Amino acid sequence: MKVNQAELVISAVSKKQYPTEPLPEIALAGRSNVGKSSFINKIIQRKALARTSSKPGKTQTLNFYKINDAYYFVDVPGYGYAKVSKKEREKWGKMMEEYFAERENLNMAVLIIDIRHDPTKDDVMMYDFLKHFDLPITVIATKLDKIKRGQRAKHLQRIIEVLELEEEDTVIPFSAETGEGKDDAWKAIYAHLK
Repeated sequence: MKVNQAELVISAVSKKQYPTEPLPEIALAGRSNVGKSSFINKIIQRKALARTSSKPGKTQTLNFYKINDAYYFVDVPGYGYAKVSKKEREKWGKMMEEYFAERENLNMAVLIIDIRHDPTKDDVMMYDFLKHFDLPITVIATKLDKIKRGQRAKHLQRIIEVLELEEEDTVIPFSAETGEGKDDAWKAIYAHLK
């Protein structure tokens, strides 16, 4: 997939601010510090469209990135970061619920998980939350370059087991360093842009 144009259109906190044009949307979710921004930047071939940060919990809004004037990637706040106050977490929860429950142009969700570790309780909760809205889900298992080739199948199997991944959902091993898995990620996304 060739990305000729990519821009951050708006950082929204409520539906009043969502873009109004009826383009398909792909939501990107993941734990703080899992490599969500690196994934976005790698697949759209931009160095820093999505800001990577050494400080987890930085994304606190729904960031709508318009791609090729044809669809949006919607980066949702990272979860599972302890330094965020309870009140702040509740606010995010409401914002996410509103988006996932009411957004008609939302075609699929991408859940980003670190391949090196078993999915956390928060990852499982997020997967179940997304399934609750009947969304097709592609799990992107990042940091692939950090594990040995012989370990891959075992780690992927653990993700499938711990999440209790449903048959229609897929897991794609991915490395933002090497770009491995990029074509497969695009294939999965592209299938839901129609």
